[in-house]
Amino acid sequence: MSARRPDRLGGRAAVVGIGATEFSKDSGRSELKLATEAVRAALDDAGIAPAEVDGLVTFTMDTSPEITVAQACGIGELTFFSRVHYGGGAACATVQQAALAVATGVAEVVVCYRAFNERSGRRFGSGVQHREPSAEGAALGWSLPFGLLTPASWVAMAAQRYLHTYGLTPEAFGHVAVADRRHAATNPAAYFHGKPITLADHAASRWIVEPLRLLDCCQETDGGQAIVVTSVERARDLPRPPVVITAAAQGSGRAQEQMTSFYRDDLSGLPEMGVVARQLWSGSGLTPADIDVAILYDHFTPFVLMQLEEFGFCERGEAAGYVAEGALPLNTHGGQLGEAYLHGMNGIAEAVRQIRGTSVNQVPHASRALVTAGTGVPTSGLLLGADG
Repeated sequence: MSARRPDRLGGRAAVVGIGATEFSKDSGRSELKLATEAVRAALDDAGIAPAEVDGLVTFTMDTSPEITVAQACGIGELTFFSRVHYGGGAACATVQQAALAVATGVAEVVVCYRAFNERSGRRFGSGVQHREPSAEGAALGWSLPFGLLTPASWVAMAAQRYLHTYGLTPEAFGHVAVADRRHAATNPAAYFHGKPITLADHAASRWIVEPLRLLDCCQETDGGQAIVVTSVERARDLPRPPVVITAAAQGSGRAQEQMTSFYRDDLSGLPEMGVVARQLWSGSGLTPADIDVAILYDHFTPFVLMQLEEFGFCERGEAAGYVAEGALPLNTHGGQLGEAYLHGMNGIAEAVRQIRGTSVNQVPHASRALVTAGTGVPTSGLLLGADG
């Protein structure tokens, strides 16, 4: 990546509201209904009326368009509406786009949302069933004929290379699964509330695609999550403490594909997250030592280990031991393995709760949180902090 000056976005916008539906395997209602419930809950949390919202941001995969959500929620005119591509990689980028709109005066109050029936409706874990021809999708043509049809199979390629490179066994991934489920066990909103696991449970779970076991793979969830963003100045007059967007970034690496970047020089890392990490550290002036809690995208456990290494929390190949030591509070809501798979939006909400001091697994005096979005695809990240 070419050298350039840090951006000037940090500190100009804040998260002021979060809201979610329940997380389930069969919501019994439309994705639009889920989106509407989440948006209204987030606005209630922020103390902002729907009529004050003038911006909406979501994912390209979302089936609830911005104008339809606006109608359903009683939102009036919109001056900003946007969608971010690449599935879970979009999560933190929705907040980045909201912050950009607020910081430049394009909009005053922007709501980011994601809602889907990912278990009872379209199941991403089932892999490629049908795909319209596209230039982007052509890369899959090099993998699908050989049986690489699902997200687990795509990640397994990189996971196997990671283990080979550093002389590890699949048990290395178990530390992430155990940490996530430990936090989910004490989170009433988590699907796996009251159900912690051990390393032995992880090792005994069935193979999905070697070296990935069942407990290395995230859930499939029905639900919705929304995040409200406005200026820091406006945030200070609202009921909740502002959670300042200290830095935000997107990243795509060289030879990037969607989940099948198998032709890179090295498969044992996540270059796209390295791009995000460099921007976040440069833009904020912070280092790994300054982070109180990390909410790392955990659709598959191996990519959590690689993210810790890309961000510099530990050396390459040492992340499993780092997680086992518990030096850094990780995925305190239970992550997507333990709480819910909402394409990372519920992870942003957990980071907000940590900074507010309201998490069910609260880290004492937490004032700086790192949040990441989906890996294996072009991705994004946030640094969130307390005001002042």
